[in-house]
Amino acid sequence: MASTELFQLAETVLKSAEAKGIMIATAESCTGGLIAGALTEVPGSSTVFERGFVTYSNEAKTELVGVPADLIARHGAVSGEVARAMAHGAITHSRAQLAVAVTGVAGPGGGSAQKPVGLVWFGLAMQGREPVSSKQVFADEGRSHIRNEAVAEALSLLQDAVSAS
Repeated sequence: MASTELFQLAETVLKSAEAKGIMIATAESCTGGLIAGALTEVPGSSTVFERGFVTYSNEAKTELVGVPADLIARHGAVSGEVARAMAHGAITHSRAQLAVAVTGVAGPGGGSAQKPVGLVWFGLAMQGREPVSSKQVFADEGRSHIRNEAVAEALSLLQDAVSAS
């Protein structure tokens, strides 16, 4: 997705969240802060974007957003369980009411038959609700492609959640 399209999507998310008084946080692994970067590219984003956690390592997932180490050991860092825990942790460790989390295999290496390059799990948490997860398997067209597609999906999930609230 082109950067102009990501900017427009981020702007839509922020305007919708601001209208409903919703603050947003992110917890990112394979995107390394790109979701937060897309949101904060929009002028005035500080009225809605509360904070972002870059939890690239397993230790960071545990230390920064409270993902239990045994959960990572049981399911692997790239899993729906960990994505949900990351999103929940972002809500718990911030003043935000809505959080999105991303964990995946951006490549070019690191994939397996069970977890191929392009697999990305998303977690979404809203204060007072059970966190949910979803997954996408993006085409293995390079690391940048996978990461940009993950950012676009995360922004879409945020927009859907704000619209439904």
